Amino acid sequence: MSSTPEESPAEPVETTGADPETVDDLRTVVDPASVRRAPRYAAFMVTGVVVGLVAGLALGLFLLATFDPQRDFPMDKPGVWLTVTVMGTTTLTTLLAGLLATVLDRRSLKRWNAHQDADRAV
Repeated sequence: MSSTPEESPAEPVETTGADPETVDDLRTVVDPASVRRAPRYAAFMVTGVVVGLVAGLALGLFLLATFDPQRDFPMDKPGVWLTVTVMGTTTLTTLLAGLLATVLDRRSLKRWNAHQDADRAV
């Protein structure tokens, strides 16, 4: 850190690094219809977490409401049971959402490759 001001360049420096002619050439070469659409993993995972929290809370509260100390084994801390149920359900649904995103990604990749092969054959 110096007390002297830095000299600013006379001409503005382009920071994009892309040549405008190259960008225009790329737009003429790339077909927007052939761009592969992959699922957004974060959206699937967040959906899995939300579904897991709601389902786990509903399941946990249902289990606590139907608990009968005379018939069932003793439950010392109901809050712990609810927490474990919610955490387990959330973990399961998040893993299932990730699996679904992976399956859809592989399916879209196969479909995209088949489309590319069909375009090359023509």
